[in-house]
Amino acid sequence: MTESATLSRANRLLRKIEPLIYARRKLTMGILLAITALLAWQAALIKPDAGFDKSIPLGHPYMKVYKQYESDFGGANQILVAVMQKDGPGHHDIYNEKFLTRLKQVTDAVFFLPGVDRSRVSSLFTPDVRFIEVIEGGFYGANVIPSDYAPSPEMFAKIRSNVGKAGIIGRYVSKDQRGAMVFANLLEVDPVTGKKLDYGEVAHRIEKEIRDKYQDDDISIHVVGFAKVIGDVIDETENVVMFFVITLVMTMVLLWLYVGSFRLAILPLVCSITAVIWEIGLLKVLGFGLDPFAILVPFLILAVSVSHGVQYVNAWVGEISDNQRNSFDASLYTWRRLAIYGTMAIMTDVAGFAMIALIPIEIIQEMALNACLGMAAIILTNKVMMPIWLTWVNIGDPKAFREKQDRRDGIFDGLWRLISGMTTRKAGLVAFVVCAILLGWSLWKGKDLQIGDSQAGVPELLPHSRYNEDNAAIVSNFSLGTDILKVVAETDPNACIQYDVMEQIRGLGWQLDNTKGVQSTLSLPYLATTIYQIFMEGTPKFRVLPRNKDAMIQATTPVTPPTGMLNPNCSAMPVWVFMADHRAKTINRVVDVVDNYSKQNTADFFETHKDVDAAYCDSKNDLRREIGVQRVRLDHMTEKMHKSGASQDKIDADASIKAQQKKVDDLKTKLSGMSKECPVNFALATGNVGVMAATNQVVEHLEKRILLYVYVAIVLCVYLSFFEWTSIVSIMLPLALVSWMAYAIMAVFGIGMKVATLPVVALAVGIGVDYGIYVYATFADALDCGFKHREAYFKTLKMTGKAVVFTGITLGFGVATWLFSGLQFQRDMGKLLVFMFTANMFGAILVLPAIASLLLKPRELAPGETPVMKSRH
Repeated sequence: MTESATLSRANRLLRKIEPLIYARRKLTMGILLAITALLAWQAALIKPDAGFDKSIPLGHPYMKVYKQYESDFGGANQILVAVMQKDGPGHHDIYNEKFLTRLKQVTDAVFFLPGVDRSRVSSLFTPDVRFIEVIEGGFYGANVIPSDYAPSPEMFAKIRSNVGKAGIIGRYVSKDQRGAMVFANLLEVDPVTGKKLDYGEVAHRIEKEIRDKYQDDDISIHVVGFAKVIGDVIDETENVVMFFVITLVMTMVLLWLYVGSFRLAILPLVCSITAVIWEIGLLKVLGFGLDPFAILVPFLILAVSVSHGVQYVNAWVGEISDNQRNSFDASLYTWRRLAIYGTMAIMTDVAGFAMIALIPIEIIQEMALNACLGMAAIILTNKVMMPIWLTWVNIGDPKAFREKQDRRDGIFDGLWRLISGMTTRKAGLVAFVVCAILLGWSLWKGKDLQIGDSQAGVPELLPHSRYNEDNAAIVSNFSLGTDILKVVAETDPNACIQYDVMEQIRGLGWQLDNTKGVQSTLSLPYLATTIYQIFMEGTPKFRVLPRNKDAMIQATTPVTPPTGMLNPNCSAMPVWVFMADHRAKTINRVVDVVDNYSKQNTADFFETHKDVDAAYCDSKNDLRREIGVQRVRLDHMTEKMHKSGASQDKIDADASIKAQQKKVDDLKTKLSGMSKECPVNFALATGNVGVMAATNQVVEHLEKRILLYVYVAIVLCVYLSFFEWTSIVSIMLPLALVSWMAYAIMAVFGIGMKVATLPVVALAVGIGVDYGIYVYATFADALDCGFKHREAYFKTLKMTGKAVVFTGITLGFGVATWLFSGLQFQRDMGKLLVFMFTANMFGAILVLPAIASLLLKPRELAPGETPVMKSRH
């Protein structure tokens, strides 16, 4: 299809839509206002919707392991509450009445928090914390704090002794014995109400019912965990709203200065706010909430809407000033000139945003949906609502209005003349050299970009935030830290009494203990050596794994499944790895150690067991994983039936549950028939660091690919906008350069590439596309009208370019307010978006014309014909 035929078809389409906007203005506007009122009501009802599971890649192999063993070894969604004795006279350790009473109160308060898995609340006062010792006549074990606890000096001495015997210093008790820890696991669904857990409520109750109630001049409370992070982020959302208002006011003032009319300045903002209302309202109608980590999306919708609104008002003013039209005709001709290009620019944004939905993480997919809903709203608010409103704007004296606009435009004519020189060959050469240097720097510096977190603590919050101070206090006082990786050793049932198996697991623990970034490890073999030493009267040389099976039974029997050290049939035993931090480098180092040890251990096993081949053992491991997947599915089906109120008899008789149970039993039977011994399979990973490792791998695998998909979608939409390959080259090259520079900027500022930041570069590309499409379209039109390159670009700058410059500067200033946010990730996003908005503006204004001038030639004029600026539409 030729370009002229395409444009003719576009014109016919415009003519069909025009009556809906201009012939029935009041009816159309009434319908839009009614819809806006309805969606505003829905938007007011939306609530924060945070979830642990939706922030992780559930399809990743690590997360399949995580889900398989979540009920056995706990999940990664934990709360850790440290109760610390402050310095003071007579306060030398935790063994005093006030501290232990306070620890018991905090343990009870944590137990009754909403969403807590009460079977996995653990502290010195819970019965799962026990000690073992050898006494005359045999073996003795009991709770660290006796069930008949009553405050007395003798009891305090006994507890101190029991803590030492239990070997829990550094875990349940701080290294200097001035603090104690309470552990709890949270469930995504509240086990009491059956509803999705409200993390904001959990965080607020932690503050109100634990910290505020039990912290005083003698005792401090420190709390960490996913729920607490979400709570702190939600608490800052009021400030986020304030930044939104500041951005609006700043934009309105700058628009007022730009167009010289308050009424014209307010229109783009009203349309932009309406688009945000539609976006949030539609999100609520579809049954979603607003995730705290998706707060940047409304800002981006506002930014894109302002960009299009400014272009429209700018073109409308030009029609009145240059072509002496009235308000109605100016709106009509502006709509005919910008409707196709503007709508295609928005559709380009939609295509780009939709591509990030390919990332298999629910929170990012929600963010993509959120952005697409906002872009759909912009089409209606900017391409229907805005044109109607402009037909009703009374400009007063047309002649005075035109003279005023001419004076305002003339102020920057010198600047536009200077910039129009970018179309000359010499200036273009300089631009290409500068771009080549910037690209080289970007490729060099971009290699330093970290996948995952690049700092200790929680990077979503400020380094000096209370959460990160709590985190630092726990890390410095306890050996376990707050970052835990669990490697599950998978083997045959009853393997915990087999020396060869236990020795393989112990070897991994030893390797990890000697790895930089690991504070300590804990596993069943480690506890077995401690217990065996106790049986041998504490002699150090007996701190080993016994080779005798009876001795091994004796050493492992005291460790039961509720401790989290083994599953009921002892076919899975986790190695707990307590890490110093969760920086990407630390995680990668530990994962590499596990992978390398597993490969070497497997090779050594097959070297000595010639009768077993690797394919057999791979099949056995796959079967174990399939049993785990099907078991989790069975548990979910049963849980769903329980929530529906069904009786136990009905649940047992349910055909689907019986079929699922049979599937699990058949798989177990098949596994039991595979009797040949195989090496221990070290399955990564559970724990919060296991989640981070999986997420980092997904991000590393997809971040370049997703950006490529975004660009492919944008290239297609740009081509459909112009049906010219020159448009693709001219618009996309500056855009690509800015994207590569964004990676380098992230490396410079220490911003890691992760779930919270991955969508930003892709989403911010939309602004650059808008800039490029408007500038290219006007420049190509000017050349088609017969203007030479420099004069054509001068016309472009006066008609469209000045709006691009204004939009880039305005949005840059607006987002710069984020640098004062109480959220570190919002500050980081502010830095990145300020760069993206302004860099894309410079790319469209300075680099695009240099490229387009080489590819596009002005139309030859007929003898006596003079160039007159008009649109192809």
